[in-house]
Amino acid sequence: RRHPNFGDRINLYHHLKPLSLRDTRMMIRFRLEKSSSTPQKLDLFTWPGLVAVYRATGGYPRKIIKQICELVQAPVSAEVVATDAPGMIAEGREWAALDEHIVVKVPFTREGVKATKTLASEGHKVNVTLCFSPTQALVAAKVGAAYISPFVGRLDDISTDGMGLIQQIVDIYNNYDFATEVLVASVRGPMHIVEAARMGADVVTVPPAVIEQCFKHPLTDIGLEKFLKDWEKAQAAKANANA
Repeated sequence: RRHPNFGDRINLYHHLKPLSLRDTRMMIRFRLEKSSSTPQKLDLFTWPGLVAVYRATGGYPRKIIKQICELVQAPVSAEVVATDAPGMIAEGREWAALDEHIVVKVPFTREGVKATKTLASEGHKVNVTLCFSPTQALVAAKVGAAYISPFVGRLDDISTDGMGLIQQIVDIYNNYDFATEVLVASVRGPMHIVEAARMGADVVTVPPAVIEQCFKHPLTDIGLEKFLKDWEKAQAAKANANA
């Protein structure tokens, strides 16, 4: 197996959509309340839209990403906004120099592949995002990406089998023993998590609402309610017998 510890890691990653560092702390607290994981194991992902919100509310992107790194002490993906390879490389180097926990997030384009190859050769971890085909995943792995992020929910949205893509990527990576980790993105529900685990993905990004759904099952609720009612009946019968 590529990842015998997936059972631990599946609960340690989620998409972070806060509007402030206060929300970031709240998200971390949410994770700690839901599992025994520690902040050191919690990976976070950011993107330009999030940084734009921070900027609009008076924050500074580099400062805020740095604060997030210090807060979680774990990998934080920071996305480049340049569309040409030299620009992506320059931004990637700047992000990587900001904090040891930074993972440079690069879109899968021809220029992004060039940038990934250069950044990876320099020892920087790169998360190649916006992957929608197995060929894209194969190319990303061959140039040294640390993570590949296929967006399963967006494929499902256009009547394409998103999780089928994950299976194809996992099979290809297993065939050639690529070190690139499969990061299942755009997760929409618990079944995406289950399928990712069965297929052998390495990481899933899960919104808090979906994590919450993992704790719920109607039969659990029904069973617990019945158990409590039976207990109350037994106690009542005991009390009547002693009366």
